Amino acid sequence: MRAFSQLLDGLVYTRSRNGKLGLIAAYMRDAPDPDRGWALAALTGSLDLKAVKSSAIGEMIRARTDPILYEMSRDYVGDLAETVALLWPKRTDQPAELDDGSLSLSAVIGRLQNVTRAAAPDALAQMMDHLDSSGRFALLKLATGGLRVGISARLAKTGFAQAFNLDVDDVEQVWHALSPPYAALFDWAEGRSGRPDPEGTPYFRPFMLAHPLEADSVDLTDYAAEWKWDGIRIQIVGTGTETRLYSRASDDISGSFPEIAAAFTGHAVLDGELLVKGEFQGGEAASFNALQQRLGRKAVTTKMMEDYPAFVRLYDLLIEGDQDLRALPWHQRRARLEAFVPTLDPQRFDLSQVIDADDFATLADIRAGARDAAIEGVMLKRRDSPYVAGRKAALWYKWKRDPLTADCVMMYAQRGHGKRSSFYSDYTFGCWTPDGELLPVGKAYSGFTDEELKWLDRFVRQNTVNRFGPVREVEKTLVLEVAFDSIHDSKRHKSGLAMRFPRIARIRKDKPAHEADTVEGLKKLVV
Repeated sequence: MRAFSQLLDGLVYTRSRNGKLGLIAAYMRDAPDPDRGWALAALTGSLDLKAVKSSAIGEMIRARTDPILYEMSRDYVGDLAETVALLWPKRTDQPAELDDGSLSLSAVIGRLQNVTRAAAPDALAQMMDHLDSSGRFALLKLATGGLRVGISARLAKTGFAQAFNLDVDDVEQVWHALSPPYAALFDWAEGRSGRPDPEGTPYFRPFMLAHPLEADSVDLTDYAAEWKWDGIRIQIVGTGTETRLYSRASDDISGSFPEIAAAFTGHAVLDGELLVKGEFQGGEAASFNALQQRLGRKAVTTKMMEDYPAFVRLYDLLIEGDQDLRALPWHQRRARLEAFVPTLDPQRFDLSQVIDADDFATLADIRAGARDAAIEGVMLKRRDSPYVAGRKAALWYKWKRDPLTADCVMMYAQRGHGKRSSFYSDYTFGCWTPDGELLPVGKAYSGFTDEELKWLDRFVRQNTVNRFGPVREVEKTLVLEVAFDSIHDSKRHKSGLAMRFPRIARIRKDKPAHEADTVEGLKKLVV
């Protein structure tokens, strides 16, 4: 457990991507089996444990130490696992960590997998008595089901691949044919066996991605333009007998959208955008807010599928039958896709249309006038481009539409996580009603520099009027210019609005709060 906790500490405090990769690679080479396999599962989010509720951990620490000290520390630190790991009293009658193997990573995970939810707090407390603060932090992160150490699943797999001089795309290809603790994966990586054979298993292929468009224009004789739809990019993988859906992070989301998986019976791999049909769009795509009602659900009800019917707008055909089409130029794959789509269920699949524009200036005018709820911008794809994993220069570009902005008033602030756990970095902001009431319209935790974060944190501390655990209410005097991609109606929020990708564009120290925007003004931007 000590080596894993040291890995987590290193990942939390290492800023550079290469530094994080080096830490992961070293652990994967040096840690014993099956610990390193379980660590890889934890880092990639593939570990399925009976998560211990945060409330149960709070009760544990209150019983072991001064409850008031805990509440004050929790408010200051901002992270539950870090607070409890530091405050947990040491047992003077026992060694800090046992050397009998009972607290190896694999032993700890085995215990967490098999313990009942009622017995989990006692089991957790017994293990914590034998760990130092770093070990307790790692244990609590595992137990609560969220590491939050600043890495993605892709980065963890890249670190594993780097450790054994493998291609990360090859690792991605076999990943879903395996399960933790990945003994076959390590056997292959260390030359004890051949590559795990995913034959017959619908497995993920890495997506081709786009660079942001920075040039003034591109030649539309070389590039085709499509709308960039505001859903989630998915891959449909069918073997003729089984179909799975994968997100861009290579997560299997088939269970969340079973009607899509059931509607596809072909032997092919397609790339497309998962969307929800809008009630008032005549069957066209609704906003991302509608899709969000279904994201993250491991199982969905019939009513959920009826209220938010999903469909896929198809972009590309990667494999058809036994033919791998990825090396073909885009225009040939597009022709194959156009011939393939009519064979599919039209209720669940349609084709992303190419935008008809004679030149870039015409395309710019079309893009500027697009405020459809589900349009995020324009994609530009080189007509002769193969389908290659990752971002390759000059092949695909994304040209997002310009963001909307609104002047809002800060209402609440909450501590961040990880490196930001000592700062109030998550801000809830609102706009005015005709009666002079501020209603929350969004929450943002990005867009500002480190210096601006320090200034905002100081403002929160000096202007707090109320406290609610880790959240502070502040005087309604600071105006923030908020940028966002779109805004939608929402039944979940008192203002009736929900912003898409809000971020802080500017701190408006020059603007009085009463001059901030109104809820009615924002409603005019709803699409």
